[in-house]
Amino acid sequence: MPGKRGRGGSPGRRSRTARAERSCSVSHLERLLREGHYAQRLSSSAPVSLGAIIQYLTARVLGRAGHEAQNSGRRRLTPELVDVAARNNALLSGFFSTSTISQAAPAQH
Repeated sequence: MPGKRGRGGSPGRRSRTARAERSCSVSHLERLLREGHYAQRLSSSAPVSLGAIIQYLTARVLGRAGHEAQNSGRRRLTPELVDVAARNNALLSGFFSTSTISQAAPAQH
């Protein structure tokens, strides 16, 4: 039935995260955006859009890390594999160029 997902409760009471079908908390992202003072005004769709972007990037990086794990014969994702996956993709390497992935060995030039 449409509109009845998850656990019981009132059929009309769903969180914004559930309504947006996001894995990141929309309320949490909204609080971070407001406390960060990134703009004077904040639309109600801004944290939903940010959640979609975060979910998409996470799926891309973890998907690529999974391919790296399969190619190297490993069964688990490690920080090194996530780092290699982010650095081997042209678009992702530009995005992650100024970031450091914890517990990963420094990239060899």
